[in-house]
Amino acid sequence: MSKVITFAGVGEALTGFALLIAPSLVGQLLFGQDLTGIAVIVARVAGIALIGLGVTLWPGIPVLGMLIYSGMVAVYLAFIGLNGGLTGYLLWPVVVLHAVLAALLVRLWLAK
Repeated sequence: MSKVITFAGVGEALTGFALLIAPSLVGQLLFGQDLTGIAVIVARVAGIALIGLGVTLWPGIPVLGMLIYSGMVAVYLAFIGLNGGLTGYLLWPVVVLHAVLAALLVRLWLAK
C-alpha cells in the first residue's frame, strides 16, 4: 500500500511542477485551451498545492509538505501582489496567514 501512496505522491508533485512551470501548456494538453490572465495565477497556486500534497504523501514527512505549501504560497502571492498589480482585499491577509503558518510549521518540524 505504501508504494501506491508514494507513487501517487510523486505523480501529484510532478503535475504540480508542470502547473507551476508551464500552466498554459498543461491547460492546452488537458482542456485544449491556453490558460490566460488570472487562470495562470490560479493554476500556479494549484500547482503549489499539488507539490505540497505530493510531498505530504511521501513516507515520514507530512509536515514538510504543508511547510512547502504554506511557504511557497506566501512567497508567490506576495510576488504577485508586489509585481503583478493584482491585489484584492484578502491578498495581504492571506500572505501573512501563510507566512505565520509556515513559521509555525518550521518550528514544529525543528522540534521533531
